[in-house]
Amino acid sequence: MKFTGLLPIINGFDATGEPLIIAGPCGAESREQVLATASELHKEGISIFRAGVWKPRTKPGGFEGVGEKALPWLKEVKKITGMHIATETANAEHLKLAIRSGVDIVWIGARTVANPFAVQEIADAWKELDCDDKHEIGFLIKNPVNTDIELWIGAFERLYTAGIRRLGAVHRGFSSYGATAYRNPPEWRIPIEFNRRFPEIPLICDPSHISGRRDIVPNIAQQAINLNFSGLMIEVHCNPERALSDSEQQLTPSQLKSLLLSLKRPSNMPNPNIELDGLRNEIDILDDRLIDILAKRMEVSRAIGILKMKNGIPVIQNERYRKLITDRAELASDAGLDPAFIKKILSVIHEESVKLQLDSKLR
Repeated sequence: MKFTGLLPIINGFDATGEPLIIAGPCGAESREQVLATASELHKEGISIFRAGVWKPRTKPGGFEGVGEKALPWLKEVKKITGMHIATETANAEHLKLAIRSGVDIVWIGARTVANPFAVQEIADAWKELDCDDKHEIGFLIKNPVNTDIELWIGAFERLYTAGIRRLGAVHRGFSSYGATAYRNPPEWRIPIEFNRRFPEIPLICDPSHISGRRDIVPNIAQQAINLNFSGLMIEVHCNPERALSDSEQQLTPSQLKSLLLSLKRPSNMPNPNIELDGLRNEIDILDDRLIDILAKRMEVSRAIGILKMKNGIPVIQNERYRKLITDRAELASDAGLDPAFIKKILSVIHEESVKLQLDSKLR
């Protein structure tokens, strides 16, 4: 696959090392909300305004967008500010309406990317469109909800085969069973591998959907920049507390300004610590994964404690514990780790698991 880039202005870092920023509310809720947010973002120099017109929700009953009537609001943003406008399209009809309304960039969401039939429907709809400027439309493809890089690449191949060349990737994290530190754990190894295979495709991070909380959006944004992502897609609302969807993860325009000012950009100058910084960032990523794994393990321990309580089984199972330690020590040795080190770690984890199970028995 050979790509021509997303748009002339979307080529990743510019000469000053500035990343591309796409910002705007999770959903277009009203004309006033859209224009107020766009006006503030335009003042901060944001050139691409995003807003969901159709909002696919996990469960019915939530805010699913106002639909087609929001498209003129986006068009007004473009006319007043000169910003490019972007919205999500989940099916062929969405795509046709968006392009005919002057949308510059469409993105295909994680749930849609997970469905090859839906992606193919969008690709076929683009081929059938009869408008002169359709080749100028940019497509952003978010990673699928599950950690399947081939499914992500398959979406690109379907659009590419249809004749679409202005393509970019968006990393928005992946669904995970149980509680984690993130709404959608980043699983950085997936976008890193994607970038290794397709370095010519702009790779943008969506820290809002990864975080699920506005207070950790800056940290995820910085990690993405450290990993040399081309840009960021960030949800920004003029009044996040009153947002009709995803209020916890949206920033105010002033918070976005602070975030952008705090970002440490990669430098084109030789840096003797660049390798060290890269390795430290890899450690940070692995530590995040360790925390998520430990959280899931403790959740299972709690469930075991409840089952033991219901069935009158003692909390301590000495034979099971001895086998666990012995087996894991052997695995550690095979992996080049000190078995004594692993025994210490497992001992601490087991102690915490016992505490959780005792708590379960008291409920």
